[in-house]
Amino acid sequence: MPPLLVAENLVKTYPGVEAVAGVSFALEEGVCFGLLGPNGAGKTTTVEILEGVTLPTSGRVLFRGEPIGRDFKQEAGIQFQSTSLPDNLKVREVLELFGQLYERTADLQELVEVCSLGEYLERDHKKLSGGQRQRLLLALALVNDPKVVFLDEPTTGLDPQARRNFWELIQEIQRREKTILLTTHYMEEAQVLCDEIAIMDRGRIIAQGSPGTLLKATFETVFVRLPLGREALPADFPYAVREGAGTVAIETTDVSDAMRRLVEHGVPLEHLQVETPTLEDLFLQLTGKGLRG
Repeated sequence: MPPLLVAENLVKTYPGVEAVAGVSFALEEGVCFGLLGPNGAGKTTTVEILEGVTLPTSGRVLFRGEPIGRDFKQEAGIQFQSTSLPDNLKVREVLELFGQLYERTADLQELVEVCSLGEYLERDHKKLSGGQRQRLLLALALVNDPKVVFLDEPTTGLDPQARRNFWELIQEIQRREKTILLTTHYMEEAQVLCDEIAIMDRGRIIAQGSPGTLLKATFETVFVRLPLGREALPADFPYAVREGAGTVAIETTDVSDAMRRLVEHGVPLEHLQVETPTLEDLFLQLTGKGLRG
């Protein structure tokens, strides 16, 4: 079966800037695909081209093997980073209004149940909490029963509990055979939700694959983390050391040897943790940039 959505050598230039510099990838049906990168990497422009919001300078987007056109909006659902809704409407009225924009609509009662909006239907949408509003915006992205759903940083600004609740909603949507393209600055979010990721920097994809495959290909080491400053370790310590906020992380392929050397030098081992590399470690190694909002 061919991929559901394909980006073929996408390029987007503005005066003096090449925002997207030859990006290609494919979304298989039913997957959650994460597009990651620091601000300015070109991922937002790439997503806007995929959505049909922005035209590429060159390259093309294919949906089920055909160039996307006006009909694509009937097959795509989009949750933007920021969405303005009409004033003085209740949640139920917002859902009904957006449903009228499409030829095909999902069962609204089922949508309300999936997005846990039942107790808020008669509430003014402006009186929703951050998590409740994001669930409403997700419902609006699904109101046309789309085949592919674009989620642009959907959990930004949510507290940890609301974020994890939202993850469960995304997983439920995927179980309903939706294909999802997710952009996020939360690496843990991408690691939990995404079947495949692509990391962009300077308008290009610099790494692509499943999170597990990319981590195995990049790291052969683990981290021994201690709540100490770098000065607590001997100057000639033979392993690479990363300093954090009040911690050091020792990168090693041999945990036993690293711990033996720490004991020999009298370094206290209280609260020692052995950690495998995460997507955040991969992101920082590939881009050399912090995760910025």
